[in-house]
Amino acid sequence: MIQKNSFSFLIIFILVLSSCVSSPPERPDNICKIFQEKRSWYKAAIRSEKRWKLPPYVLMAFIHQESSFQAKIKPERKKLLGVIPWLRPSSSVGYSQALKNTWQDYKDETGNSRAKRTNFSDSADFVGWYASKGFYQGFSATDARSLYLAYHEGYTGYKKKTYRKKQWLIRVADRVQARSNMYQEQYWGCAKELKKKRFFFF
Repeated sequence: MIQKNSFSFLIIFILVLSSCVSSPPERPDNICKIFQEKRSWYKAAIRSEKRWKLPPYVLMAFIHQESSFQAKIKPERKKLLGVIPWLRPSSSVGYSQALKNTWQDYKDETGNSRAKRTNFSDSADFVGWYASKGFYQGFSATDARSLYLAYHEGYTGYKKKTYRKKQWLIRVADRVQARSNMYQEQYWGCAKELKKKRFFFF
């Protein structure tokens, strides 16, 4: 009887742990619906904005592009001989698809030593942190296109205009800007309501 109860407890424990992994939002094309469904994401986006001055609609456009709001996503493995799964092309993981070394730089600089790339709040803070470096170089907080190009190429690469040789990347950056514009228009229509409904444990 004790063994049966222990097994049942183990199953319940595993299910609870599984439920802690946040699934993608049901309506990823509407920032208002995202924040209404994922209140903790809204709080994380607001905290990032207060700390780093990156608007929530730009932040969310970045994360949508990088991971489609999937917590544990990684780049697809390369295929050896076109068949055998091989190494991944980079060390990027999680919502922000931050590289291992860049993530370590973020943890060292901010003191957020326990930050995880699979955690939305940490990822939102990371994106804001990285974007804020561009503000000191003249980037506008709403210029999602330029910020994304720098996010992908690094600020040194951006200055050298390395993206000009990557037409596919420019197209992606244009999509990020378009989504940011869409999210911005939506956000203006629900920002006040979202603020009113902040949970008291914000």
